[in-house]
Formats: sequence, C-alpha cells, structure tokens
Amino acid sequence: MHNRRQIFVNSPFDHQSIALQLNPTQSVLTLSNLTSLLESSHPKSLSDFSVVLDGKLMNGSTRIQVSNLPSISTLTLHPRLCGGGGDGGATGAESRDCYLKMYAEKKPDKVDPNEQRLSKWLNCALSNEPLAEPCVIDLLGNLFNKEALVHALLTKKLPKQFSYIKGLKDMVNIKLTSVAGSDGSTDTTSAQFQCPISGFEFNGKYKFFALRGCGHVMSAKALKEVKSSSCLVCHADVTESDKIVINGTEEEVSLLRERMEEEKAKLREKKGVSKKSKNGVTAVADAGGKVAKRQIDDGNVNGNGVTVKKKFKAGDKVPVNATKEVYASLFTSSKKKTDFRETYSCRSLPLGRN
Repeated sequence: MHNRRQIFVNSPFDHQSIALQLNPTQSVLTLSNLTSLLESSHPKSLSDFSVVLDGKLMNGSTRIQVSNLPSISTLTLHPRLCGGGGDGGATGAESRDCYLKMYAEKKPDKVDPNEQRLSKWLNCALSNEPLAEPCVIDLLGNLFNKEALVHALLTKKLPKQFSYIKGLKDMVNIKLTSVAGSDGSTDTTSAQFQCPISGFEFNGKYKFFALRGCGHVMSAKALKEVKSSSCLVCHADVTESDKIVINGTEEEVSLLRERMEEEKAKLREKKGVSKKSKNGVTAVADAGGKVAKRQIDDGNVNGNGVTVKKKFKAGDKVPVNATKEVYASLFTSSKKKTDFRETYSCRSLPLGRN
C-alpha cells in the first residue's frame, strides 16, 4: 500500500498555498513532473522561477526519489531577475583576469597643460627645482640653476638630451628681475620674475629673450616697441645673434641649433694649427676639418699662412773657435756612449785601452 504524499506550493503571486497530490505509483519526481502538475493550477510558467523543493534547488537534471520525500513537502518558487546589466550580476563574458589587468595597469595621470608650461618657466630644466640665482641659459634657450648644471658636468651625469653642453662656454649667465613686492619664496604656482621694461610676468604667456652679451632677460614686446641696438637696461651693444629666445617653439629651437653648430664650426676653423709634436712636425687642420702633418722649417709659412719656426738646436749656435760637439754637450746629454764601458777600477774607460 502506497503512502500518499502532498506538496504545498508557495508562490509570490498567490496569497495562499497550493496543494499538489503526487501519484502513488510514481517513483521518481523531476522538474517536468512538477511543471505538468502546476500547469492547471498556477498562472505563471516555471521557466520564470527558481524551484526549491524542501530547501533543494531543482533544475532539468534533478531526479528525486518519491519514497525519500516526507508525507508533506514544501515547494517554493522564487522569481528570476531579468539580466542585461545594472543588476549587480555578471554576464558570463568576463573573466577574473580581465578585472585584474584592468586594475593592475596604472593609468597615467592627466597633466594640466598650464602646469606643464608654468613648470618650464619657473623650474630648472635639469633638477626641476625652483629657479634661484645664479641662473644660466644654454644656447637652445633652456633654463638652469647654475649650481645644478655645473655639478652634473663635473660628475658626468648630464642627461643625453643636454649632451651638447660641454662646459661654461656653452652656457650664458642671465640676470632675472624679481617681481615687485616678491619676498623670494619658492612658490611654484606664480611667477617670481618679470620683464624689467614692460613688467610682463615670466610665466610662459609672453615671449622672452636673453641677451648673450650682458645677460639681461626681457620680453619680446619690450624689444620690439623700444627699437635700440643696445640693451634697454645696461645699454651694452646688442646684435640680432645675441638674442636667445627662452623656451621657444620647435621651429625657434631648430634655428638656435643651426646657429650653435655654425658657431662651433667657425671656432674649429679659427683654431687652425694644433700643438707641435715632439719630432718637430705639426698637425695643421684644413678647411674640411682634416688634419695633415707638415715639416716645420725655419721661417717657412704653413698652409694657413701662419709663420712657424724651426726647433732650436744648440749645435746651430756654436761660438767662434768652439768645438760643436763640446758646445752641444753643455745643453744635452744625448751623445751616444757606445765606445765606453765601466770596469771595477775605472769608469768610462775607452775600449781597447784596458
């Protein structure tokens, strides 16, 4: 005789429980069996619910032995949440790796262009510290604290981008005019210097020039409106080649670089003759920069038109009635002594006499 088993259904859409009677001859209970039992009594399809029987979640592959069920069971229907995002769940397309990569890769911070511009005008291009006297500028218009630049040159730690700076000759001492009322603080958000003529702040909004002769720094507007061939501050003579634009554009820096290379080429050509070698031969640099060796003769003129003198020899200035070899021995000890040798009883005894 089969025991009758009853299942009470709890649904969020019904105010009272529904009682289902299981077939006494049924041995296995599946989700499809429950679906057929609920079709007539429940208004919703089970596909819209999660089915839990006596605390156990059921799916299409779940099979429950009816004999193992208690005489009275509880079937609870939980409505499924609609997907599509925004519900806090996963879509199934993500993996743990993609989240790890997303948070592991540090995104670069966005740089404020105004702060970047201001930094070039207020800070040293090498140490990034606030500009402080004494300051210098290179031939391409970059600003430096002189102490930081000299220290980098001495320790040979100058970055590759500034490799064209070889020494003090490649930097110009500049004179910056402090803003009126400035207390000399190292505030990195406002300009500390200004043009001594126009009063424009030294902050990158206006073009500035440094004069190589005297080192004074002033705005381009001042030089344009007050047309003069001398410095507007100290009245020193100024030519167009003496003006170095500070933190110029790519085109302006390119022109400064060409001018720097031309000046270095002229300096190499001006040097001309190098140091004399030990054997009386000198190295002469031609127009193409190549080095050629020429024999130096007394009173001769080399390829560059420079008069060179013959190496001094004591034997060429022998007094009257003096022996040349004896006189030359007073100034040199290069006479060969292969005809002499020392013995235990006499030094420098001529060969063949002992």
